Amino acid sequence: MFSKETYIRRRAELKKLVGEGVIVLFGNNESPANYPANGYAPFRQDSSFLYYFGQHRDGLVGIIDIDNDEDILIGDDIDIEDIVWMGFVPSVADLAAEVGITKTAPMSQLRQVCCCATATNRRIHFLPPYRYDTKIQIMDLTGIHPSKQKEAASLPLIKAVVKMRATKSAEEIAYIEAACDVGYVMHTTAQLLIRPGVTERFVGGQVDGIARSLAQGNSFGTIFSQHGEIMHGSPSDAPLEDGRLVLCDAGCELNDYCSDHTRTMPVNGKFTQRQQEIYSIVEQCHDYVLEVAKPGVKYQDVHFAVCRLMTERLKELGLMKGDTEEAVRAGAHAMFLPHGLGHMMGMDVHDMEGLGQIYVGFDDETRPNLEQFGTNCLRMGRKLEPGFVVTDEPGIYFIPHLIDLWRNEGHCAEFLCFDKLDTYKDFGGIRIEDDLLITNDGCRFLGSKRIPYHPAELEAFMANNNS
Repeated sequence: MFSKETYIRRRAELKKLVGEGVIVLFGNNESPANYPANGYAPFRQDSSFLYYFGQHRDGLVGIIDIDNDEDILIGDDIDIEDIVWMGFVPSVADLAAEVGITKTAPMSQLRQVCCCATATNRRIHFLPPYRYDTKIQIMDLTGIHPSKQKEAASLPLIKAVVKMRATKSAEEIAYIEAACDVGYVMHTTAQLLIRPGVTERFVGGQVDGIARSLAQGNSFGTIFSQHGEIMHGSPSDAPLEDGRLVLCDAGCELNDYCSDHTRTMPVNGKFTQRQQEIYSIVEQCHDYVLEVAKPGVKYQDVHFAVCRLMTERLKELGLMKGDTEEAVRAGAHAMFLPHGLGHMMGMDVHDMEGLGQIYVGFDDETRPNLEQFGTNCLRMGRKLEPGFVVTDEPGIYFIPHLIDLWRNEGHCAEFLCFDKLDTYKDFGGIRIEDDLLITNDGCRFLGSKRIPYHPAELEAFMANNNS
């Protein structure tokens, strides 16, 4: 939690950006896992509510009345039965005072606040809801059906929140750095545990345990799989096999801010020649971003610069052919890289994605291409600004079904060497990912330690698992 003044300043800035009306920011409620008293744990507060109101308790709503320059924290104080089971929780008034708010009200008065606004023809601003209980609250307050609420959400509020949350303060960057340091422990632990015969689930579980032990928990469900060609491959009961690669994509939340890293390792600790050939391309693409990402450059352009480099290197291995510019323009590289180079990161691992990617990762100048395979998954394309935190995560994947589909369709046949591609169907996939801060004159990776990824360094580090 930041200082009281931080939240006062943030709400004041939000008022200026939105201009008029009443902003309603819904905190999250407890979410039952399989019956009401057994909730998903730990509780996760809504990120935008946290950004402006700072409190982690469930059952809260924040009101920012722009026209009357008044902030209200709405929620019910807990009763003795809750205290018996959950322990003492400060009153709503005490929680409000911690973030510079003097006015509070019970949840029963939320409707009255909204009715007063609509009675005077003032707009009620809310963000796109993503939980069904919040959608029901909005319907009760406004009459807007849940199926219409995404479209009815306030565009001025969305744009204001994106503008503010996209640029991280020095305090926020320090929190992300701390989360990255826990990420280092998560990934290096995995690297030391990897060996033939150990199951994916065991290593993935150890990674998750570190996130829960040293931080608030995972920033997303850990990806740990020998099928690295599956973008979101969850850990299975399969034992790790000698000669294969295993991909670990994991991060944590600490002080409400995220880390997100990916490493790909040889199960037996040594890359084969074929594995190292592909790995070195991903390594070079990952490091190349440090040279080209800077303020004023579109991340979309960085993405395509990486795609051109990847294409050139894949041509050297006989996996691609033809003119590089034409191949990238046609989207042939998406056979190997079917996702974007990275995404915004902060309080959410895909920061503010729930507000609409078109507002977070794009702007009036840079628009998404929703038609071309691969390019349509580009989450971040806009011009970079100092204080932005984005991920740098190039990868090369050999997806058997995609290879077969494009061969049968003749798609990009002038740029892809399908006979050679067929010999890689058992390869899997490689991704290397770090978290990147855009500085005043360039960029740098976040975290005080770099998780080993250069081949010689990685092999030497993994050799410690037998010492």
